[in-house]
Amino acid sequence: MTEPLKETVVLANGVEMPTIGFGTWQIPINEHFQSTIQTAIQLGYRHFDTAQIYNNAALIGDVIRESGIPRSEFFLTSKIWASHRSFESAEDAYEMIREQMQVDYLDLLLIHWPAAQGEPMVWQAQNAGTWRAFEKIYKAGAVRAIGVSNFLPHHLVPLLARAKVRPMVNQLEIHPGYPQRGAVRFCMDRGIRVQAWSPLGRGTLLKHPVLERIAANHGVSPAQAALRWCIELGIAPIPKATDFHHQKENLDVFGFSLTDEERDELSSLPQTAFSGLHPDTVTF
Repeated sequence: MTEPLKETVVLANGVEMPTIGFGTWQIPINEHFQSTIQTAIQLGYRHFDTAQIYNNAALIGDVIRESGIPRSEFFLTSKIWASHRSFESAEDAYEMIREQMQVDYLDLLLIHWPAAQGEPMVWQAQNAGTWRAFEKIYKAGAVRAIGVSNFLPHHLVPLLARAKVRPMVNQLEIHPGYPQRGAVRFCMDRGIRVQAWSPLGRGTLLKHPVLERIAANHGVSPAQAALRWCIELGIAPIPKATDFHHQKENLDVFGFSLTDEERDELSSLPQTAFSGLHPDTVTF
């Protein structure tokens, strides 16, 4: 078994989070799912990102217990779905996730998507109510950190105005070709750590000639160059990989640095590989 990843980022409350997480969105739930997680653990991943809607929490929990590695060495993140965006049901959602994983606590709990449709006063109140439940869970010591996902500045401003505990993390779609500079700057200015989901742009980004050229400059893969770009911007990426080679490669991004020019070039790509999932237009 490889040594676990040592590099971490520190959240506003002092909790250390592994810089690179392992994303589990859209990994097929079949006979290979658990072996995919087992391989990731053997390679040194300790941060696993899941969500209610992924329906894989129980399987991840099983693999972690069977690994023989203490629970305290893992950093487990989950996200509550739109169906539980309220003060009343957010606590129930958290308990369901915890019971599925069979763990005493999570390391990070996120609101998966903001309520953002219809009358602003209504969706703002809904997000604030969900956040109150998160604050209650956090203050009770049942989770080590709380945050949001897919919240843009205009979702965060009304939330922060009512929050007693500021979100510690905002998980956003970020990759070269979709840097979300304004949202990242907004969060960083307020001590909110940014994570990147889909940091490899679902594969299509990896064939971009600019990324290929910059990767070749350093003798690394386009995926490694994209992940390194995130890290150098202070963003913690959550790549997904089912292939052993790709899993290993995605951890090996600390032995080189991009030049300022290369980083700026990747930050300035025209929109590329965007998922199409925008929090103001999604229908969930």
